[in-house]
Amino acid sequence: MKIVTQVKLMPDAAQAGAFERTLPAINEAANRVSAVSFEHLGLGGNVRELRKLCYGELKARGFGAQAAQHIIKRVADAYTTLRANIKAGNLGPEGARRRRKAQSKPIAFRPHAAHTFDDRCL
Repeated sequence: MKIVTQVKLMPDAAQAGAFERTLPAINEAANRVSAVSFEHLGLGGNVRELRKLCYGELKARGFGAQAAQHIIKRVADAYTTLRANIKAGNLGPEGARRRRKAQSKPIAFRPHAAHTFDDRCL
């Protein structure tokens, strides 16, 4: 059984700098993967295709294998959620302003948005 918990990190002075750079770097990479996904796959991005397109670039940018996989999965999940919301009509009917706006650009991730980590990401 896997237990998920929310923790508050309390970095010391030496760790604070690295910690402050981590989330923005990951979210910047997620934005790049999202842009590639939108450009090549539209709203139909899936994990397998994104791995083919982006894994090498993420590794070249210095991300570990597990972190790269988490970034790709996060972007693919975001597009899956967007497609589900469109299909369910949560963004309005065909041609609605909100729906057109969501379909017209890549999904964006805020610089300090949360991200999944596990012990293999370090």
